Amino acid sequence: MEEDLVSRAGHQITSLPAAGLHGVGLRALPGNLAQLWRGFWKARRLLKDFQPDVLFFTGGFVAAPIALAGRNTPTLAFVPDVKPGLALRLIANFADVIAVVSEASKRYFHRSKRVEVTTYPLRKELANWDQPSARAHFNLSSDLPTLLVFGGSKGARSINQAIVSFLDDLLPEMHILHVTGTLDWPEIKNVTANLPKNLKSRYHAFKYLHEDMGAALAASDLVLSRAGASALGEFPLFSLPAVLVPIPFEKHIQHLNADFLSNRGAALILEDEEMNSTLLPALQELMKDQQRRDGMAAAMSKLANPKAAKHLANILLDLADSERKESLPA
Repeated sequence: MEEDLVSRAGHQITSLPAAGLHGVGLRALPGNLAQLWRGFWKARRLLKDFQPDVLFFTGGFVAAPIALAGRNTPTLAFVPDVKPGLALRLIANFADVIAVVSEASKRYFHRSKRVEVTTYPLRKELANWDQPSARAHFNLSSDLPTLLVFGGSKGARSINQAIVSFLDDLLPEMHILHVTGTLDWPEIKNVTANLPKNLKSRYHAFKYLHEDMGAALAASDLVLSRAGASALGEFPLFSLPAVLVPIPFEKHIQHLNADFLSNRGAALILEDEEMNSTLLPALQELMKDQQRRDGMAAAMSKLANPKAAKHLANILLDLADSERKESLPA
């Protein structure tokens, strides 16, 4: 997914061999370790050729070889979730600065480290939309509220299946913008084709949204999604109340993200395995309760920080500048 997004933005991307270690079975572990070792040596060659002034990490096991190979280069590690994953906890040992999304995240790092709260960075293009222009873009009428359903780049199968099973109940009451991800797109296309004519105009399904994601967020009155890191930045920017269904793995990072928003009154949490009984009434009740949604929207808005990306950029520039000054001859 990253390769496609970076290429679309017009930037060069180089891939490295890498593999995960967390939760990997004993049979796969030797092969994954070998992949990481190959990635480390390729990373060393890459850094020698590119000679970066600063390194910037946002997590993922693919970052580990670069972090180890570039441990003497000024480094910024950004933790996009409330709690760092295994790779970021490793990378933090080499980082000069650690940027986090909330004060609560600081407790995961050693006090001797420089840790700054930047909140979650966003593309400035997201803010180009307001609700009237966004609804016109998707041909949504103003007499019905709009629900955005979003499961990430690949999609969330359980959310997709649950929302599709309730379309006959929901579409008479609202528009639905459904960003399905790539995995379930063929099935969703069949569902769209078989909807009754009077409901089809209210259901708008997309495999993925690039430039139009800001429009989808701006057009909506409520969002149903997983609790990935982007929920901590995108939903606050649009003061968008959320129904969050974290990935159904015990102690997954998404549960902490969801708790962070829920504890502040900005989101409602549903359990993945209970959606068949809880999802429909939760969505219907929230859509009918304007006062409650307004309260959630106000709470979500308090978490917004449109200058987070600039904050991160300034840290990177400072690190790069300090590296150049140290390399100057006396």
